[in-house]
Amino acid sequence: MPRIIFVSGPCGSGKTTFSDAFARRLVRESGRTVYVIHGDDFHRGFVEPEEKPDFFPGGEPADRVQWEDILRFNWDCILGAADRALRQGLDVVIDYVIEDELPRVKALADSRGAALYYIVLTAGAEEIERRIRARGDTDMIERALFLKRKLEALPENRGHLLDNTGRSPAEEVSEIALEQYAVTDGRRP
Repeated sequence: MPRIIFVSGPCGSGKTTFSDAFARRLVRESGRTVYVIHGDDFHRGFVEPEEKPDFFPGGEPADRVQWEDILRFNWDCILGAADRALRQGLDVVIDYVIEDELPRVKALADSRGAALYYIVLTAGAEEIERRIRARGDTDMIERALFLKRKLEALPENRGHLLDNTGRSPAEEVSEIALEQYAVTDGRRP
């Protein structure tokens, strides 16, 4: 049975680093190929000009892509790539922030007969801020702390949170018991 391991969490929680390390662990344990999808790769596909000289009469830039359209596009790409990998019989590790999209991921897992595991990384607010500053994305701090609070409060995330404050990715990966993060009928969103 193929597996989807979805790693969510706010910016600065270590999703990408954890996902890459966990995929390597899965390969070592199973000897099977794992396909890793970093949702931010799709987001980075949108390159917009810094200044937009052409405006509609209402004041909006003529070529501006709305955030909702970008998000929908990203999710369509993520789920499309995951679907293709699952059809190949591959395990899939996805890292991206899930706010309201868990039902779409669950529907994909159900349609492909895949087991779904959902891990929501988090860390202390100071740790998240330190990590974001270290990578030079200080404009993301406010959004990251908002997402941290939101994700920790969502009922569907109970039992799926993994606080990695002060822990290295190697420690996280070696200590995690994947079955603890299985999405089962009793934990459906």
